[in-house]
Amino acid sequence: MSDKIRCQCKRCTIGGLMGPVVLITIGVLFLLDQMVPGMSFGRSWPVLLLAIGAVELAKSLASTEGHISSKS
Repeated sequence: MSDKIRCQCKRCTIGGLMGPVVLITIGVLFLLDQMVPGMSFGRSWPVLLLAIGAVELAKSLASTEGHISSKS
């Protein structure tokens, strides 16, 4: 395991959710593409941009109290 200390501030915690949010959103969009007639990923991909924007907005509004910088 790494000896690095991970920051536990709200901003860094929310920022760490970006990858999972993107993967889950893409998975849901592809699932809907297969399950819902008339819905295609080509028409629903802007939802991915909304999910990314929501995470970025939440990250920018979150507190940095207790932030640990990544200085080496």
